[in-house]
Amino acid sequence: MNNEAINFTEKFSKFSKHWSPHVIAEMNDYQFKLAKVAGEFIWHEHPDTDEVFVVIEGELIIEFRDDKVELKAGEMFVVPKGVEHKPVAEHECKIMLIEPKGVINTGAKSSELTADNDVWV
Repeated sequence: MNNEAINFTEKFSKFSKHWSPHVIAEMNDYQFKLAKVAGEFIWHEHPDTDEVFVVIEGELIIEFRDDKVELKAGEMFVVPKGVEHKPVAEHECKIMLIEPKGVINTGAKSSELTADNDVWV
């Protein structure tokens, strides 16, 4: 057991690439991942799991085919499994994702934005 607190600011300072989640902790079979995002991601879904978005800094829009949700710092949203969505950030936004270990950021779709999985920072 590591008895040191995880500092988000320190962790965010260790990477700069957008749309590339970095694992900071695990709990049971779940991972806590930090990511910097800017611009538009791709339409995708995760057929087997929900996905939690927590905005640490900035603003994030999660678009759905018929609606959207706008998140500000200190807010979170759970995208239900199987729901197609596209995250968008007009300016750089810092987020935390909470999802089962092994989840690929683009779901079943392959894209230039598909990130390596299980990258720790």
